[in-house]
Amino acid sequence: MLFRQRLRVIATLVLAASFAASAAVAAPLRLPPQKDQLFAFPGILQTQNDGDFVVVAYDKQRDIHVRDEVPEKKVQWKYVDTGVNWQQRHVDYKGGGGRNLRTVVVGPADKPASMIVVFLHGQNGTRFLGADDWSFGGNFNRIKNMVVKAGGVYLSPDFTDFGAKGAADVKALMMQYARLSPGAPIFLACGSYGGKLCWALADDPQASSLLSGMLLMGTMPDEGFLSSAALKRGRPIPLYFGHGSDDNVFAWQDQAGFFEQIRNAVPGYPSKFVLFQTGSHGTPIRMTDWRATINWMLQVDGY
Repeated sequence: MLFRQRLRVIATLVLAASFAASAAVAAPLRLPPQKDQLFAFPGILQTQNDGDFVVVAYDKQRDIHVRDEVPEKKVQWKYVDTGVNWQQRHVDYKGGGGRNLRTVVVGPADKPASMIVVFLHGQNGTRFLGADDWSFGGNFNRIKNMVVKAGGVYLSPDFTDFGAKGAADVKALMMQYARLSPGAPIFLACGSYGGKLCWALADDPQASSLLSGMLLMGTMPDEGFLSSAALKRGRPIPLYFGHGSDDNVFAWQDQAGFFEQIRNAVPGYPSKFVLFQTGSHGTPIRMTDWRATINWMLQVDGY
C-alpha cells in the first residue's frame, strides 16, 4: 500500500514538472521588471493616434536635479544595480572590411542568447556611453539588467563613422551575434546622429531581415525609409521614436511629420512616438521606457 502511494506521489511530481516545463517553453519572450516604478513616465499630458503618439510630462528639475546625485553625471544609487557588470566585458570584433574594433558586451559573448540589443551612440560618443551605469538617469544600467535577466546580450560598439563604413561595421557585428543565436530577435537603438546608421541598416536587405525593432532617440528622419528594404518586406520592423520638444539639434516636428508619413504610406504600420514635453536632445535616452518599448516590439513580431 505504501509502495503504491509513493508511486502516485512520484507520478504526480513528474506530471507537475512536465506541465511546468511546457509552460516555460510556451512563455513569451519578454524583458522582466527592473525598478519599473522608478522609471515609469511621470505623467501623460496627451495621447493621439489611438495611443501611438504620447506626450509625456517631463520636468528638468524633477527628472534630473532631484533624480541625480550629481546632475547629468551620477544618478542616485537606488536607480542602479551594478551586479550586472560581473557579466560585462570589452570584446574585439571584426567590422566591415575586417576592421578591428571593440564592443562592450553584457551577457553571453560566446553562447546563444535569447535576444540581442545593440545601442549606437551619436557624434563624439564611444562604446563606453551605452554602458555607463550612472549617466542618463541610470537608464543604460536598467536595460543591461533586463536584457541579462531575460537571457539576452547587450552590445554597445565602437564603429568607424556614421557613413557606409560605420554601417558595414554594425552589420558585421549583428551578423556575428545572429550566427551565434539563430532566430534571436535583434533590436537596434540609435541615439542622436547614430540614427543615420539605423536608417542605413534598415535599407540593407540582409541587415533589415535580422531586425525585430528600431528605437530612434533624438534622431533625424530619413525619407529613404519609405522606399527601403525594411518597409517593402512582409514583416515590418516596429519603430519607436523618442524626442524632446526642446531638442535644438533635430526638431521634433520633422520627426513627428515623418512618423505620420510612414503611417500614411503603410496604414497600420507598427510605430510609436513619445514626445517629452520641454525635453532636450538627450532626454529620450534618459526617459525612454526600454521595457515597455521592447516588449511591445516582441509582441508585434510574434514572440
